[in-house]
Parts: sequence; structure tokens; C-alpha cells
Amino acid sequence: MHKLVASITLSLGLIGLATPALATTTYPLTITNCGQEVTFDKAPSRVVSIGQGMTEILFSLGLADKVAGTAVWVGPVLPQYAEVDRGIERLADNDPSFESVVGREPDLVAAEFEWHVGTQGSVGKREQFAQLGIDTYVAPADCVAKVNTNGGDGVRAELFTMDLVYRQIEELAEIFDVTERGDALIADLKQREAAARASVAGASGKNLPVVFWFSSKEVDGDAFIAGRNGAPAYILRTLGAGNVVDTQEEWPLVGWETIADANPTVIVIATMDRRRYAADDPQVKIDFLENDPVTRELDAVRNRRFVLMDAQAMNPTIRTIDGIEILANGIKTLGLSP
Repeated sequence: MHKLVASITLSLGLIGLATPALATTTYPLTITNCGQEVTFDKAPSRVVSIGQGMTEILFSLGLADKVAGTAVWVGPVLPQYAEVDRGIERLADNDPSFESVVGREPDLVAAEFEWHVGTQGSVGKREQFAQLGIDTYVAPADCVAKVNTNGGDGVRAELFTMDLVYRQIEELAEIFDVTERGDALIADLKQREAAARASVAGASGKNLPVVFWFSSKEVDGDAFIAGRNGAPAYILRTLGAGNVVDTQEEWPLVGWETIADANPTVIVIATMDRRRYAADDPQVKIDFLENDPVTRELDAVRNRRFVLMDAQAMNPTIRTIDGIEILANGIKTLGLSP
């Protein structure tokens, strides 16, 4: 992602030299977001961002000066935004309270997940914010062809694609009247995605059985494993590899005996700074895999075929493209590509 800022800056510079006027948003602007119509009379001046992926998109659009607070962090912010992030109040590493969000006096609350701001939102319902005159926006990737359950990660009926992230960028850029920046960001990400696909063409791990392990509430308990339609599934589809789990649940809890029956060739392990669950630490995951009597017999464990991947790349975010690159490189490094 280190090339992203330079690319966007160049694109914006060229746009500034162009003769035609920059595209502008016409207000009032009404969009349909996760089944609700939201009308903006003007560009928001203060936004609270709930979800690291949402925050990083706002930063990528050059909107850090509009961010009044953030919450729900899995790991460090993208390096190029470390300085601006330090100047923004972090309300909580995990779920913030409704009061703390409202206390920042936002005119927009933007959430990465419906379980934070939605029908049964752990932070607040959209109606609660609306009663206070606060607009809300939820990432399309968490509601299009997806049903979210209370306290769970939801069920995804269709395969996630990066088009949903591009839609999020496009909509946020229009809401904040920075359409040109959105176009430049999308163009850069599409170029990287195309390059990632080309890098593994004819040399990907065709049909390799792979499992993505995000975390576990208890180290030796059932694991949060990627289902068949989330961001990890998109990564696998791009590389031609296969998921050992066949369920529409986003992150189902799966027992290791079930995973052992599938005997994955590669285990992708989420890395994160968060320590909410016992198995958040990637080294804890590896120690368990190598010492548990069931998991240590897995083909992937006996051959130490582990690929470490930033947890945010396993969520529907701009980092999912990083995930494609990381797994492609891992398959090659492990000598598994033809």
C-alpha cells in the first residue's frame, strides 16, 4: 500500500491541471444504504468512524480532518496514515459506547459492520442516531446479499467481491464531495488487483485446500474459520485455491476434528495487535497447532505450511488486495505452485 498515496497524489495533481472543472456533488444527495434512504443536505463536517477498514478508507480519501473519533481497531493503521491517526481521538479499541460516539458531536457515523450500527447495533441503532439528527452509513460489503445475526458475523449468500469496496469508496466520495479522489483511489486499487491476478496467472495453487483461521475464544476450542463467501473466499477464488469449509456463515466456529478431516495443505493465520480473544496472538495459534494431538498431524502443520496474513486483509476492506498478494507469494514460497 506504500505506493497508494503517491499514486493518488499524482492523480489529484493531474486533475488539478485539467481544464474542465472538478466534479462536484449536488445536494441534497440521497443514497440507499443497507436498505435505508439517507439524505445529506451538505458534506459532513464531523464523522465518527467505527471500524478500522472504514477509517482507512476515509484516510485514503484525504478526509482525516473530518474524522472526529474512531473505534474498533484490529491492528496498526496503514503506515502512511500513522501521523494523522495519532491526532484523532480513539474512543475504544473495541466497541465504543453510544454516549462516547454522540459526545464527539458528529453529523455522520460511518460503520464497517451492521452489528455495531444497525437493527441490533451494539453501539446504537440507526434510529437512535437519527433522532439526534445524526446520519449513519454502513459499508455495503456488510449488508449486500448478507444477513447479519445478533452477536454473530452473519450469513453471506453471494461471494464477496471488491466491487462492494469500490462502491463504498464511490459513495463516501460523493457524500463528502471528493468524487475525484474516490475515482483516483478506485483506479489505483483496481490496478493493484489486476496486477495481483496477473502475478499468479498460470502459477497459482490450483485446488489447494486452504483454511483461514482468524481467532478462537479459547485456544483449544472451536475456531473462527472463514466461510465460503467472504473476503478469504474471494482471495482463494482469485488464486484458484479451495476452501476446506463449505458454509455461508461469514466466520463459523468450526471444531479442529472437522478441519482435520479436510486436512488442509495450507493454513492462513490472522495476525493482529488486538487481544480480545485467547487466540488473537498468531504465535499462540502456531503453538497450539504444533502441540495439539489432533492438529499436529495435519499435513499443513507437519510441513509448517503457514501463511501469516494481516487480519484486516481477511475482512472486506482495501487490504483484501494485500491478502491476494500475500497468499500468492506464500504459495510460491512454499513451493506449491506448478
